[in-house]
Order: sequence, then C-alpha cells, then structure tokens
Amino acid sequence: MIENKLKKGLGRGLSSLLGDNQKKIETNRVAIKDLTRNKFQPRKQFSKENLEELTNSIKEQGLIQPIVVRPDKSSEGKYEIIAGERRWIASQNAGLHEVPIVILNVDDAKSLEFAIVENVQRQDLNAIEEARGYQRLVDDFNYNHEKLSQFIGKSRSYIANSLRLLSLPDDVLLMVEQGNLTAGHARSLVGLNNSSEIAKKIFEKKLSVRQSEALVRQFRNKKFKIIHKKDPNILELQKSLEEKTGLNVLITNKKNNSGTISFEYNDLEQLDKLIELIKKNY
Repeated sequence: MIENKLKKGLGRGLSSLLGDNQKKIETNRVAIKDLTRNKFQPRKQFSKENLEELTNSIKEQGLIQPIVVRPDKSSEGKYEIIAGERRWIASQNAGLHEVPIVILNVDDAKSLEFAIVENVQRQDLNAIEEARGYQRLVDDFNYNHEKLSQFIGKSRSYIANSLRLLSLPDDVLLMVEQGNLTAGHARSLVGLNNSSEIAKKIFEKKLSVRQSEALVRQFRNKKFKIIHKKDPNILELQKSLEEKTGLNVLITNKKNNSGTISFEYNDLEQLDKLIELIKKNY
C-alpha cells in the first residue's frame, strides 16, 4: 500500500522506472548532510520564487514526498540524489536536519533517466537543459530518437526539434536559459547564419513567437539586406570618380583593402568615353 502511494506520488514516468510491483522499495530517513547533488542533474536554473514557496510549505508541513537517492560509491554512508534536488535545497533552507528518502540501486543511465523524467513532468527544465539532458542520453548511453521518444513519452519530432536547439550559438542558448527567449523563439532561429543578431532584435523589440517567425522568414528569403556603413574616404573617392566620368561608380573595399571598382554605362558612347579617359590618364 505504501509502495503504491509512493509510486503515485513520484509520477507516471518515475513509477515506470521503479520497476514492477514485485520490486521492494527501501525507504528511510537520513541526515540532510548525507545527501549529495546528482552529477547527472540536467537542471541548472532554480526559480528563487518557487524555491521560497516550497521552503515555506516544508516549514509548515514538513517534507511529504521523499527524495529518490542511490548509494554514493565514492563515500560510504552518503547518498547521491537521483530525483528531488529542489526539495533537498528547500529542506535545507527550511532548517530540516533529516529528510525521507527512497533508496534505489541504479546505474548512471537510470539515474539520468530519473532526473530527466522528474523535471520534464514537472516542467522544471528550460528548453536548453531539457535538450542537453536528451543529448547526454544519446552521447553517453547510446539512446536514439525512437528510444528517447518512447521513454519520455514525447513524439520523435519533439525530440528532434529539442536536440536541434543545441546547434544555436552559445549566446542564444544563454538567452533561452535566462528566460529572455522562449523555446518557440529559439526554434525559429535554428539554421540561421545570423541567429545571434536576430535573437537580440527579438529580445529588444519584445517580439512574439509569430512575429519572430515572420522576421526570420524575411532573412531566409533574402528579402532583407544588411546595410554596412562605408568608409567616408571611400565614399569621397567614389563621388570624385562619378564627377570626372559622369557615370555611376561603385567601390567595394574589403577588410584587407582589396576590392572592386564598377562603372555603370548606358550605351557604347559612354563606354568609349570611359576608355578614352582611362587611356589619357594612365
């Protein structure tokens, strides 16, 4: 009976990871100092407001839901948290000395599975933390998209789109982690060469996801041209050549000071005049 309640409280995904009903779940209370952080924890950002709310709740009612742990191989008598790090932090803030735990003997892959499932189900991970958790399962534990899809309970396209976010530049990923951009904003930027620049525009103008998608489409369709300011000396030289030749002149100067000069003529007469002018002076 206690075991069933425990599984229900942990959520459907965590319940499935606990195994069948025949498996005995060991419960205990340990000193809060004997718990260590999960080295596979995908979650890096914790909302201060939500943490304060949980801390106040624990102060009033105690910690009702146990923390899922496994024995710490590197330190006898210590336990590594598998799921429940936020509850552990809040319990410390609430001044608790002991907390209830569920002890499981699981390997590294299963530990990461627990951490991801708990956070995804509670929607505690931002999109980048979630994607990095999936990527670690792929890189370190040989998961493919199909296995991830079945395990997480998300479609394969969801998994693929999530992992694609990691192709974005670090500064854009940081904007998502800090809450300045949503996952929807970030998805529209995937594959864009100037994604960092567009991400800043989206943030500064406070564009919605739909508005962001429209902006990105303009860049993808090459309807937008980024105008670079020309060197005033180049512009002056260009103007001087136009006055001497009577033609439109375009000077393109690269960073290494190489480039091209283009003269635009409308007929053969103008071309002949330009050639004579060049021959005469050079």
